[in-house]
Amino acid sequence: MAAAIEPFTLNIAESELDDLKRRLADTRWPDAEVVDDWTQGAPLAKVRALCDYWQNDYDWRRCETMLNGIGQYRTEIEGLGVHFLHARSPEPNALPVVITHGWPGSVMEFHKVIGPLTDPAAHGGDPADAFHVVAPSLLGYGFSDKPTAPGFGVIKMAEMWAELMTRLGYDRWVAQGGDWGSAVTSRIGANAPDGCLGIHLNMVAYFPTGDDLSDLSEEEKQAMVGHQHYFDWDSGYSKQQSTRPQSLGYGLNDSPVGQAAWIYEKLWAWTDNQGAPEDVFSLDEMLDNIMLYWLPGAGTSSGRLYWESMNSFGDNTVRLPTGVSNFPKEIMKASRRWAEKQYPNITYWNETEKGGHFAAWEQPEIFVREVRDAFRALR
Repeated sequence: MAAAIEPFTLNIAESELDDLKRRLADTRWPDAEVVDDWTQGAPLAKVRALCDYWQNDYDWRRCETMLNGIGQYRTEIEGLGVHFLHARSPEPNALPVVITHGWPGSVMEFHKVIGPLTDPAAHGGDPADAFHVVAPSLLGYGFSDKPTAPGFGVIKMAEMWAELMTRLGYDRWVAQGGDWGSAVTSRIGANAPDGCLGIHLNMVAYFPTGDDLSDLSEEEKQAMVGHQHYFDWDSGYSKQQSTRPQSLGYGLNDSPVGQAAWIYEKLWAWTDNQGAPEDVFSLDEMLDNIMLYWLPGAGTSSGRLYWESMNSFGDNTVRLPTGVSNFPKEIMKASRRWAEKQYPNITYWNETEKGGHFAAWEQPEIFVREVRDAFRALR
């Protein structure tokens, strides 16, 4: 007998919010960077401004109300509680989609797209493009349970998400994801579980080798430059989390400034901005996401996914219909030639006009358009 789907209502104790403000007030700040840019990490003045707002002006209850209004649920699968947003469309023929976030994101990435996806008519779209949206929190992230033993990485979550869709009564559905969500969604596509019609990705993590590197197109040459920049300057977080997440976690779990800066720097590095993450996100938006790490103490458990599954990108062949949307400021990109080696049944491919790693969060209108276009033929 399947475990029940239970409504989940956020109501964080006021004492936890008071503790956060106390910790922010008692921060022992480091000295400033010795450069006038971000090359040594998030600048002291920028982090202090973010955290001053967090301490004195940020309103968690606003975010809490928003999440509760979307519809939050939990269910137990494989002995672990899975938290997810579930918004059903008013359209009777809507197509169910499970959308998976990555690090350092959360289900907050999707709050701008759930309305247009579920109710296109109310947002100037075609009702025939409607979706029922399911957005789980990765295990160890947000308000999903934290695994207490190895074995709960990308492979297991792909199986669990398929079970979740079955448990919700969906016998025809599609899957979408970027970052770790791309890895989970790709594994779903490789498994081809009953009911899954196809997948859509906004990041293809393909690492070219051998023949891939011969006769490179201009697009591929630029992709290689991006890969090299990532490995040289932007991947330290990944090496740390994939080797010693526990050591890092003590600081992230104890210091809200440490947790905020760890995420804030990536919101600068990975978005399509003009020099600062505030060009793309408001302080409230960034802190809403950071709170989904701070409140459940997920700094350590989220990092363990790297230790568990770092080799799960690109380790499977997906034969289900696959859509790909390439956002120009994505951290790693693949040409269609490269992507087709892992996804031989690409049915939709598009280069978008703007946007970065957090596609749904940064460019909700473009993301919604891409998801609609990619899955329209599978309805």
